[in-house]
Amino acid sequence: MKEEEPLVSVIIPTFNSARFLEQCITSIRKQTHWRLEVIVVDDGSTDSTLEIAERYGCNVVKNPKRGRAEAKNEGAKHSTGKYLLFVDSDMELTRNVVSKCVELADDNPSIGGIVIPEHSIGDSFWTRVRDFERGFYAGSIVESARFFPAKLAVEVGGFEEDLEFFEESTLPYKIQKKGYNVFTRVKSPIFHHEENFQLLQWLKKKFRYGKTLHSYKREYSDYSKMQIGVWFRLSLFVKDRERFWSKPTLALSTILLKSLEYFATVLGFAYSKLRLQEIAFAPSTSSSRVAAYVETDE
Repeated sequence: MKEEEPLVSVIIPTFNSARFLEQCITSIRKQTHWRLEVIVVDDGSTDSTLEIAERYGCNVVKNPKRGRAEAKNEGAKHSTGKYLLFVDSDMELTRNVVSKCVELADDNPSIGGIVIPEHSIGDSFWTRVRDFERGFYAGSIVESARFFPAKLAVEVGGFEEDLEFFEESTLPYKIQKKGYNVFTRVKSPIFHHEENFQLLQWLKKKFRYGKTLHSYKREYSDYSKMQIGVWFRLSLFVKDRERFWSKPTLALSTILLKSLEYFATVLGFAYSKLRLQEIAFAPSTSSSRVAAYVETDE
């Protein structure tokens, strides 16, 4: 352990996260990189989330009902680290995640973001499908960086707060536009607990995300063409088709899951467009009302 090691701020957005939060924080405390501060940004939990965070000495920031992107940005505002690492409350870090990220970032000033491999874990069939699917995205634009130099993250304005659709990719996108590499990848993974994965709830979330799809496409067109594109996703499976079809049940289920996700997202997109048209043609419509809907509709 070196005293000159940089401080890393680990930011965890939470909402009723008591089920996995303790495991998440424990995995952070066990990192081989010792200079860490843990910032829990809570969105109004009613369970024991805050009690767990305080018990483990986390810096707790209250961010009632303002959403994930706002929570991440708020956490960054309260951080003091040289680097920022954003993790979900239902994730566990393997021991070398932070040290490997710091090592890469310290050695190469052109790195503006680092991707950490993610594995879905859980007993349900759809969790297995999700993990199988993730395995084909390694090294592609579908993955988004989680680890950033704090100075750069603040300089570009953090995550886009008006978006839900692919909001996690908005920060690396803005950093990449400044000429930095945001696709460097470490080998040490994060495990994502998805034991409670429910297909219907997942599709409802995709429907909600679809409501901000038009804004994402307009502001992040370079990314959206590949992240949203059906053919781009299929190309990743086709490129490694021997491995993909080596598990036919998981392969067919992945195609089914992606089809349902796209359908739910398009429905959300169509719904938002319909609402905008209704507002636009309403007798009392004003441009400010349309703008307000785009920013606040849920």
